[in-house]
Parts: sequence; C-alpha cells; structure tokens
Amino acid sequence: MKNRILGKTGQSVSEIGFGAWAIGGTWGEVSMEDAKGALNAALDAGMTFIDTADVYGDGRSEKITADVLQERGGEQPFVATKLGRRLSPHVAAGYTEKNLNEYVDRSRDNLQMDTLDLVQLHCPPTEIYYTPEVFAVMDDMIKNGKIRSYGVSVEKVEEGLKALEFPNVSSIQLIYNIFRQRPAELLLREAKRRDVGIIARVPLASGLLTGKMTADTTFSADDHRAFNRNGEQFDKGETFAGVPFDVALDAVEDIRRLLPGDMTMAKFALRWILMNENVSVIIPGSKNKAQSETNAQASDITALSDETMSALKNIYQSKIAPWVHQRW
Repeated sequence: MKNRILGKTGQSVSEIGFGAWAIGGTWGEVSMEDAKGALNAALDAGMTFIDTADVYGDGRSEKITADVLQERGGEQPFVATKLGRRLSPHVAAGYTEKNLNEYVDRSRDNLQMDTLDLVQLHCPPTEIYYTPEVFAVMDDMIKNGKIRSYGVSVEKVEEGLKALEFPNVSSIQLIYNIFRQRPAELLLREAKRRDVGIIARVPLASGLLTGKMTADTTFSADDHRAFNRNGEQFDKGETFAGVPFDVALDAVEDIRRLLPGDMTMAKFALRWILMNENVSVIIPGSKNKAQSETNAQASDITALSDETMSALKNIYQSKIAPWVHQRW
C-alpha cells in the first residue's frame, strides 16, 4: 500500500482508505460481524486512514471503529469524522458554537478519543462558507485540544474553492470519480497549491463503477440507492454520483471495453483516481472482508495508459457531463 501526505496535517496516510459509511447504515443491512471484518481486513491490508461520521448509523460507524481499534491495539490509523448533519432541520443557523462543540464531544465519546485527528463540516449549507464565525469555532477547538485539524466535506466545486480561503482548513472531501471529473479542472490543483489535502469519496459511484449492476438490480428499502435517487433525503449527487441509472449503465458498458486483461472495473476505477497526484486519499466503502481486500489491491495496479485516460475522458464528456458537470 502506497502512502500520500494529507495536506497541511503533514500526516502520511494510505492512498486508499476505509470509507465507513456502509458499516453505519443506509447501504442495506450489514451485520456487526461483517462490519468489523471489513474494517479489520482494511487495516490488515495497510489502510491507515478511516473516514466516518456521527450520523452514519446514528453513531454506529464511529463506535464500531472505536471497538476495532481498541481490540487491535498498537499503532493507530488516522481517523476522520464529520459533524453538522445531526441538525434537524439542517440549516446554517444551527451551526452554533454550542452545537458544534456538543457534536464533537459526542464523537470523542463514540470514538474513545480525547483529541480527534480530523473533523470535517459535513456538507454544510453553502451559506456556511460565507460565515467565518463557524471556522473560528473550529479554530478554538484546536486550541482547546478537542481536535488536531479540521476540514470540509463539500457537494460543489464552488464550495471547495471558497473553503480554501480559510487558512486552517486542512482538507476537502468531495466526490471525484470517472463520472465526476470536474474537480480536476481547477479545485484539485488549487488545493495542492495551498497544501490542502483532498479526500475522494464515492469513488465507485455508489457501486455503478464496479460493473456489477444491471437494469434489473434492486436495493433494499433502507439503502439510499433505493430512496435517494432524486435527492429525497440528501443531495442527489451522493447517489450514483448524480447520474441517472440508465445513462450510467450505458456508459459503464463503454468503460468495460477499456479494461486491461482480467482487471476488475472496481480496481480500474480506483486506479483512475490515483492517476491524479493531487488526490491525497480515496475512501471506497466496503461491507465485508472481501470488498476491503479488493479495494486495497488497487494501490498496486500499473498506471493507466494515456490512451485509456483519453478514452475515459471522452466517455465522460459525451455521456455523463451533460448530467452532472455544471451541477456540482
């Protein structure tokens, strides 16, 4: 497993990390045994970065993370969590000093950590990026020893660019994959220039880029891929990267023809992201041991050819960009 530096945190982390959303909830049922097996397998494979959030299973993901790390002992991975989405309604007015501190304290308890490695504002309303008082609260948390660093998880490129104006923002998390290529045009370069780490989420477009889905694929009622396709519960772009299911399936078939040898599409899609040196870490999710092991293997894959990269860009521009490019 190769490592990269996570921006101004100065932390060296595995270039493929563990996305802990799936072991928390809204991805269908995941047993405790499978959840812990997935995380243990990721750590055994050399992953040293875990991304979770206080709302993933109402704290389940954070607590599972804490349990596994306590059981394993030894050198601890870098753990990033998020705050803000517990607000109901989720509005900018709720991002008060009191609420933010209460959420951080809850995550500290869940994760059994006195000082959190990284806390990210969890896709806050756009207005927050124009509210310096919120970032001042996060600065105070560093001074008070509750957190070591903070970042933002954004929905839109514009929000990421605005976040870069705050000097203590250490990382930006955003959707970046073969179906969401716009961040590479400006944001990823600007983040690198300002020494801000990039955490790439939804790298497999909610499973579409595994190449295993068909028009007949169904999802359980508690899976966001069943209930959030049109943004019913949260931003539409979080589900299938915002691409209509039928449109994406058509593009997947074009991508399949580019796979070299017996490489799986999942590994291929992760390797595409790693081709961008401005990405610090990718956080694919997994629901079991086998998925974690497969994700980790993408770090060892040979670089994709220029011809392949060009072909993937053409597929994006012709079939996907009209649906997503200017929206996020």
